[in-house]
Amino acid sequence: MQENVVIRFDGGANLTTKRKKTTMLNTNDKIIKHKTGLLNLAEELGNVSKACQVMGYSRDTFYRYKQAVEDGGVEALIERTRRKPNMANRVDEATEQAVINYAIEFPAYGQVRTSNELRKAGVFISASGVRSIWLRHDLENFKKRLKALEAKVANDNALVLTEAQVQALEKKKHDDEACGEIETAHPGYLGSQDTFYVGTLKGVGRVYQQTYIDTYSKVAHAKLYTTKTPITAADMLNDQVLPFMEEHDLSVLRIMTDRGTEYCGRPDKHDFQLFLAINDIDHTKTKVKHPQTNGICERFHKTILQEFYQITFRKNLYETLEQLQADLDEWMHH
Repeated sequence: MQENVVIRFDGGANLTTKRKKTTMLNTNDKIIKHKTGLLNLAEELGNVSKACQVMGYSRDTFYRYKQAVEDGGVEALIERTRRKPNMANRVDEATEQAVINYAIEFPAYGQVRTSNELRKAGVFISASGVRSIWLRHDLENFKKRLKALEAKVANDNALVLTEAQVQALEKKKHDDEACGEIETAHPGYLGSQDTFYVGTLKGVGRVYQQTYIDTYSKVAHAKLYTTKTPITAADMLNDQVLPFMEEHDLSVLRIMTDRGTEYCGRPDKHDFQLFLAINDIDHTKTKVKHPQTNGICERFHKTILQEFYQITFRKNLYETLEQLQADLDEWMHH
């Protein structure tokens, strides 16, 4: 409590001076600091209108704040939402539990993919509905879903993890994926092609994957080879990509690749360059030492490594390239 001399404006014309005791409201909370400032200023000036004019508030707002403090103290100035959830609009308990269980079983799946997979199991809920449930249960991003999975593993020692859960727990903490968007106008406008080193198979040797992705439709093609040459790069287009595009009455106008030797060379002697020229396809090369330029292929390679190769090599022993290609085609179709 402190004693101050206050000048009061009575009716705006007459000034009266009297001595009164004032109580200063103190708070460090940024949310209500400006509200207590209004009340303190009005107390200091002894004039509500002047304080509201200086602070930019209406008199009605001042009296609402004052009444709130009188009823519940300074904490009553914290804004509380007036909205109440409409429980009738929420999904039933079984659907909500199915979404929660699926989020923990497949923490790497996004809301759209989760919605699609649940539909296959007979649980019909939209992608936005999935996200609403995630938000209510603090599962809205991958890190939080992974944290929920780790908590479940810690609480249940007898829990047997699925392949998807093992794969999610093995993911890197820092996501090094390339980011950005590729400008594209229609299917066939721009294709992205890249080479992915799969590994070495006993009795087969090194295995490389030629990848092609249409940047507009995101349709992908993948074929395995034991060499990384211009012939294999051209064979990928000739065997899978161009027949698929012709089947849908489309043509490939331009292809973007990195500057690897399988894609770049003298136009008159390089098999891949000659193939593009024969089929009237323009060739765009990525910026040197910037794989992010071809990020759509880089990101797909990360997905296919984590969701296919790391899983299938745990389960199967491949003796021929054809066996691996058959499983790859089945996964790509899925």
